[in-house]
Amino acid sequence: MSYYLGRDVKVWITTEDADTGIKVTSRECVAEDGTPGTAFFANERTTTSTADGLALADLTGVDIGIGVSDEDISYIGQRSVLKAEIKKETTVSLTRKKSDDEWDVIFNGPTTSGDSSSSPTDLTHGARWGCHTSLISDGASAPKDHRHAAGSGDYTFGYRVYIQLKDGTESIAVPMCQITGHTVSINGDGTTEETMEFSSNVTPILATGADQAAAVATIALADI
Repeated sequence: MSYYLGRDVKVWITTEDADTGIKVTSRECVAEDGTPGTAFFANERTTTSTADGLALADLTGVDIGIGVSDEDISYIGQRSVLKAEIKKETTVSLTRKKSDDEWDVIFNGPTTSGDSSSSPTDLTHGARWGCHTSLISDGASAPKDHRHAAGSGDYTFGYRVYIQLKDGTESIAVPMCQITGHTVSINGDGTTEETMEFSSNVTPILATGADQAAAVATIALADI
């Protein structure tokens, strides 16, 4: 596990879709095409989405955890026990000074009717699972079924979180993250902070800069 102060790193969030980002408008989640902008929660996955001006502001802490889940397997008639690696898991927790309700809406919803992938559109979900066919996923489809276009293109499940050292010499990107938690801490004597937790079972990307990590297509990362 690694912990960084917000002043020591730059952090970006993009979707896994190269053409669609997600933002909050009028307290609703919206899937948006076009040029990346600072009003987006997650810009589309392009190298220009990791420009310095698009990095998250007011971050106080970044916590990265990398772990492996093992399981003991035994067979009838054999005394030996096999220890098998079931899955790898990478978690990223971002803590920032709370200044608006953006993260609340992203986690809880609602999603605008024209931008939701659910059918019928019930608007009860947030944007925890990224994009599905250029719409905001409702989490009801398997990650391998999340594509920019049905049955084709790169996988678009979840988000890609980039953490880069301030000097720009080293960065790590965690692809295909889903949002697994959001908490708000209230302190009567100080600034209210909120934490958003991302989790992924796909191997992280190591690169010199965040723009290089953004150029890696998810379809080449793992057979999901």
